[in-house]
Amino acid sequence: MGWTCGDDFVFFVSQWTCRYFLEQEFRGEHTSINNGCNTKIFYPDSVTDDFDPQTQNIEKTILHKTVKHGQNVLVGKNVKIGLNSSIGHNSIIESNVIIGDNCSIGSNVIIRNTLIKNNVYILDGCVIGKKGFGFFPNKNGNTRYPHIGIVIIEDNCEIGCGSTIDRGSLSNTVIGKNTFIDNQVHIAHNNKIGENCIIAGQVGFAGSSTLGNNVMIGGQAGISGHLKIGNNVQIGGGSGVIKNIPDNTKQMGYPAKDLKKFIKDNK
Repeated sequence: MGWTCGDDFVFFVSQWTCRYFLEQEFRGEHTSINNGCNTKIFYPDSVTDDFDPQTQNIEKTILHKTVKHGQNVLVGKNVKIGLNSSIGHNSIIESNVIIGDNCSIGSNVIIRNTLIKNNVYILDGCVIGKKGFGFFPNKNGNTRYPHIGIVIIEDNCEIGCGSTIDRGSLSNTVIGKNTFIDNQVHIAHNNKIGENCIIAGQVGFAGSSTLGNNVMIGGQAGISGHLKIGNNVQIGGGSGVIKNIPDNTKQMGYPAKDLKKFIKDNK
């Protein structure tokens, strides 16, 4: 039986077949996909995450006419970049990345598996869209599970120097619009950052947490995985968040607690 619907249909069926088996594995209902081996059939690059061999110097592409760029900029196939956007020296934009209008990509940046909307600033040294840190644990060795999601950065965001944002595993990693992220922040796979958030330097997010809108996080705070942080939350610098935080709350400390209680306990 031959395929008659084209490559897009094959990709669609493969994607959702892979997702089904991965979800069953996480529920413990299928062991045949253990170690992620079967997924490599559908997504050979989802585990290895090697460099994109299809990149070429932007000077050799049509983009050099419309994108302001520095020296040694590499772009992959099917890259789309909007109007009035720029790319700094030695940056790599890998295949299928989409960048909107009025965006500024700094120098020494690597972007893959990512959709960037309009008016976004990615400062120097960022790595966005690489695989996350997740494993099928086994006594004979730990094997990475695949990451088939992407990173989505909404309008009017800024990502500070040296920050890293991992793509999602079964879902996407999302940065909400009007959010500002300081230098050296790490955002792990599947996190959903809300709108109008401000995140100071060296904050670290474990995977699969959700932040509401208008959240402010002080420097060097840590956010554990699979948590829900509400809207209008403020988290003090150096805090360790290990539980959900409700809306309109101020917390600080390790483990993070209500700010008034923290001050009282530390007089």
